[in-house]
Amino acid sequence: MSKVNVGVIGVGRMGKYHASILSELQEAELAAVVDIDSKGRKVIEENYGTQGFDNYQDIYGKVEAAVVAVPTGLHYPIAKDLLKAGIHVLLEKPCANDLDHARELFKIAEEKNLTLHIGHVERFNGAVQELHKIVESPIFVECKRMGPFTNRIKDDGVVLDIMIHDIDIILNLIHSKVVKTHVLGASVFSEKDDLVNAQLKFENGCIANIIASRASQNQIRTLSVTQKDSFVVLDYTDQEIYVHRKSSSEHQLSKDSLRYKQESLVERIFVHKDNPLKLELKHFLDCAVNGSPRKVAIDNELYSLEIALNILSQFKGDL
Repeated sequence: MSKVNVGVIGVGRMGKYHASILSELQEAELAAVVDIDSKGRKVIEENYGTQGFDNYQDIYGKVEAAVVAVPTGLHYPIAKDLLKAGIHVLLEKPCANDLDHARELFKIAEEKNLTLHIGHVERFNGAVQELHKIVESPIFVECKRMGPFTNRIKDDGVVLDIMIHDIDIILNLIHSKVVKTHVLGASVFSEKDDLVNAQLKFENGCIANIIASRASQNQIRTLSVTQKDSFVVLDYTDQEIYVHRKSSSEHQLSKDSLRYKQESLVERIFVHKDNPLKLELKHFLDCAVNGSPRKVAIDNELYSLEIALNILSQFKGDL
């Protein structure tokens, strides 16, 4: 099988991960890396024996596909140029910070029969994939994605950096439109959204509560789903799922207190654990080379971004 020549544009934290995995994939050849930081770029060049450039346009004619892992403000112009040059693109999330720009990118890709994927890596988390088999009629969904502040992300707050993962997963679980949104948040360590709580109500009656924070000293990455007959808990970090089913409950009234006792059956779901980023890159290349169907429809890609931008707009309006 012939290898696909792939370039990585932007070799910061995420770009380094992409380069590392691409160097190991049988179906890919890490043909070029691009970054204006020559020091960081040269480390990648030497580690993986690839060519390095400071201008992404220098890789035209050298690659068939490219991963774009630059700051969000550069997503639209760089992805647009790459697509117009006939290059398949995996664009790190968020697609853009403007919905019309995102629509334009997908339109160009469609017109040129190219693959444009957005890097929602959690879709490829084994536990998330199993979750879709378990969740049928959610009543209430709660997501927590919390951790300490880092200077790594300079142009995005928590909504476009981390909450967008949970928005994407929730929308693909609930399959209903958002009819009401309530947002509270705070700027703690920066001028951007460092802590945001978004409550979403859906057309079908389901409610979602999403907390994203980079003002917390502990790392939490969880999602829970309440259904009529079960309570499902997913831990992203460990890729584990537990399903709680109520078997009995009773009230115990004593002289001093009222106690509530509940016994539950707890099922631990088997999850096939693999590197989600590797699975994402393999899927992207499969779509680009073999025309395999995309994991998420374009309309859903755009709707995730639309909801995220709406939450961010409400946060800004609340300041």
